[in-house]
Amino acid sequence: MSKDLSNYRKSYEKQELLESNCPENPMELFQTWFRNADDSEMVDETNAMNIATIGADGFPKNRIVLLKKFTWEGFIFYTNYNSEKGKAIEDNNNICLSFFWPALEQQIIIKGIAEKQAENLSDGYFESRPDGSKLGAWASNQSTVVASRNELEESLASFENDFRGKEIIRPKHWGGYLVKPISIEFWQGRPNRLHDRIRYHLAEDFSWKIERLAP
Repeated sequence: MSKDLSNYRKSYEKQELLESNCPENPMELFQTWFRNADDSEMVDETNAMNIATIGADGFPKNRIVLLKKFTWEGFIFYTNYNSEKGKAIEDNNNICLSFFWPALEQQIIIKGIAEKQAENLSDGYFESRPDGSKLGAWASNQSTVVASRNELEESLASFENDFRGKEIIRPKHWGGYLVKPISIEFWQGRPNRLHDRIRYHLAEDFSWKIERLAP
């Protein structure tokens, strides 16, 4: 099977990113870009982000997860701590997050340090989830091999029975991570492949150094 993609091209001409428009703190710019994307009817699931980790086999692995909150401190998502992703973070908590909004010709690349959230914060978010999602966190041993779809359905039915008429509490193996950024790059598509790339890098005094990167 072969398909030549060499003629696939697009000219990026929608917006620009100049240093004069960059605030001192990258989280302020992230908030602006995120809100613009979220308000756009052309962007679906604005909070879908790619997370890259390094596994025990030495290979990087990317997957899409959902950003659930961002603060001045960083970016928060939730997962099964016993999953392949969770085990990779336990061994090496240097990770990379990225957002790509093609309709806006924008991407954001974040290098950061992942830390488990306090249990009470994970409890609070878990309580806000629909019951089906709560039960799913119990029913699925994420990243393990299962014999069939039926095995998953039977596991879910078992936990539905166990929790019938009871509060569905958060399993201890499930919770949140806060990713504290050390580098955030904002990429804006521009004509002739001369894209705008502005990178914020955290300095030793905890100020942010702003640099333009060649495209």
